[in-house]
This record gives sequence, C-alpha cells and structure tokens, in this order.
Amino acid sequence: MTLSDIAEGLEVTADQRDRGVAVADDTGTPLAERLRAHAEVLPCTPEATSTLVDAYTAGRSVGDAAAEANVSPMTAAKTLHRCGVSGVSPFAPTRLGVVRDWLDGRLPRSEAIELTGGDEADFALATYMETHDPIPAVENAVDAHVAGTSPLGGGIDCGSGPLGTGDLGDALETPDDLR
Repeated sequence: MTLSDIAEGLEVTADQRDRGVAVADDTGTPLAERLRAHAEVLPCTPEATSTLVDAYTAGRSVGDAAAEANVSPMTAAKTLHRCGVSGVSPFAPTRLGVVRDWLDGRLPRSEAIELTGGDEADFALATYMETHDPIPAVENAVDAHVAGTSPLGGGIDCGSGPLGTGDLGDALETPDDLR
C-alpha cells in the first residue's frame, strides 16, 4: 500500500485560521476602550463585553460570566461568539449542519429542532451564530487582550549553565518597562 492509496478519498473539511505573527501588546488600553468603536455591532456594551471576555477566559461558565456582566446568558453567548471566543456553540458541527440545512430551506424548522436535539433557545443561538460571523477587529482586540493577561517569560526556568542561572522572567522586561 502506498501513501497515495492511504490518502485516497481524504478531503479538507475546515480551514485553518491564519492568526498572523504573535505580538506583545503594550498599549495598556483597556479592552472596553478598544471595543468602543464597535459598540453598535456588539450585542452588549463594551464594558459588559470586556467583563464577559475576562470571566469566560478565566474559566467561568457562560452563565456565570453573564451574571458578572449583568446580561442574559443568551446575550453573553452571542457576544462571546462575535468576539471570536470559541466554545460557546450549543451544538457540535454535525448538528450545526442541520441548522444550515434549515437556513437554506431544505428542512422545516420543527424537524430541524428535533434533529438537533436541542431546545428553542439552543436552536436560536445556533441560528444567530450561523448568520453572524465574528467581527475581525473585535476578535483581534480580544486575542491581544487575552494574550497579554500573563507576564512575558514568567515561570520559565533556565536552570544553571553558561548562559546564566535562575528564572528567565528576570531577564525579560515587563510590559510596563516597554513604554
């Protein structure tokens, strides 16, 4: 059996997202300020969006993040989706295909809801996610904010040797020193 025999019939079903070059953001601008220019396309205020992102990326559930931001869980999930945060879809990819079939007019709504196994709220959220893409500028701001939440080089142990000893974090400037 050759490699071409093994690869026969394989196809790419998803695209890889090009995230570009990693950047250390030292602007110090709060996320809510960065989001203010996009307030009209976000499901909630920039301040609530910032709170949602911080709470959700810290490991809290959508419901807990929503309570902290004082918005409904549905609004929280929509907002996190528009920010490009993954993990908030109510359905797996196969079930999202059923939602797409309904949107394309190939299935009646009642049958699509039944096939997904969700309830009306899950179906409504999945429909929103299929009809509203993440906002690239907001996604970039959120990515930079999330990436900047931990200190550069913190906790990396270089050990002892000819290049020095101890923690590499001591050799790197903190974001405050970069200005």
